[in-house]
Amino acid sequence: MRSPIRDYLDAVIRDTSDITSGKVSDDIPELARVDPDLVAVSLSTVTGTVYSSGDHEHQFSIQSMSKPFAYAMAIEDHGLDEVLNHVGVEPSGDPFNEFSLDERTAKPRNPMINAGAIATHGLIKSDHAPASDRLMDLYSQLTQRNVEIDESVVASEMAAGDRNLGLAYLLSAAGALHLNPPAAVAGYVRQCAAMMTVDDLALMAATLANGGVQPNTGNRIFSRATTKQVLSVMASCGMYDAAGDWMTSVGIPAKSGVAGGIIGVLPGQIGVAVFSPRLDHHGNSERGSEMMRLLSENLGLHLMTAGRPARSSLREVHTAQVDDEAATIYALQGDLSLSSIETLVHEITTNPPQDPLVVFDMTRIDEVLQVAHETASSLATTLIDQGHRVIFVDPTEAFADFRDEEGREVERWSPEELREHTSGS
Repeated sequence: MRSPIRDYLDAVIRDTSDITSGKVSDDIPELARVDPDLVAVSLSTVTGTVYSSGDHEHQFSIQSMSKPFAYAMAIEDHGLDEVLNHVGVEPSGDPFNEFSLDERTAKPRNPMINAGAIATHGLIKSDHAPASDRLMDLYSQLTQRNVEIDESVVASEMAAGDRNLGLAYLLSAAGALHLNPPAAVAGYVRQCAAMMTVDDLALMAATLANGGVQPNTGNRIFSRATTKQVLSVMASCGMYDAAGDWMTSVGIPAKSGVAGGIIGVLPGQIGVAVFSPRLDHHGNSERGSEMMRLLSENLGLHLMTAGRPARSSLREVHTAQVDDEAATIYALQGDLSLSSIETLVHEITTNPPQDPLVVFDMTRIDEVLQVAHETASSLATTLIDQGHRVIFVDPTEAFADFRDEEGREVERWSPEELREHTSGS
């Protein structure tokens, strides 16, 4: 049974298909060769379930999306106070590759711009292995697969890397770099040339959403304190000189890369990744930014949106006789948002109900977001098409006059009616 969440992601790609503005990066010649019409979106819950659409198996270099994870490794290696002695946390208001250091401290303003990222790379311990090798090991832990570097991207970026080398020498002259400039740039370029899919990146983002714990393995990769610091800097600095507009319109910690990817994190709920190679004048994916805006608007992801989302909307599943008909009853709870209703979707798609009657008991539901309403409509359509009779027990009338995607009316009962008609369990 196909998940309606995947159908929704298909719609996100469809609804942004008219966006063809922007251009692929030409600062790195290898990136200029990519097909500009590639597009993908993926989201991962904090329980490790990944949903995706589009060219989600296409691998591309993560570029600056490596910066949050390198920053996290540097903090884990040295502690936050030591890292803050070398790299600040203030938004720069400048493009990502600007020649600038803080006028007062002579430090890079934050770890998300290139100057700060090069300085951060120089802080990663390399006593037993190069920092870039340690980062590949980290990426592999986060994605649960062997992540590799695209050497053609490395060669292309190094050949066009005079600006990064200039930044490194500027850092060195200011006493803010722990490696010699060529070595720092070479290592930084390699950390950016790791090849991943949006599914990989969504799972990495979900680790940050999960407080530093990899959702599938349960391994703690980063401390909670490190994760909080990384997400805070992503929120204020991750989208360069578009960070303010991003926070007001999308409202989640995020990081972009000039290959066309963007990752986003809704703490405690999901990690999201999008990919579309055409960039705007800030160096962020044009279509990817709009996909993120739609996801935020439709799924209620904005951090400033008030709400009380439950960890899971599925309280229990049990069987009973309803009017002498075998029924599977799904008892729900809390607020219905994407992250909370996903558990119900996952249960139904992986373990489809076998009984002819399916009952959704929403007696304990407080609020229903639009995305949950649409997801329920899609679920009802699928179940009815498969021959099930569907009943909504809906005392809040969130589904008043509810119809499925085909316009068919779904039965609505009161909690009293369910109790009167139910026997056994």
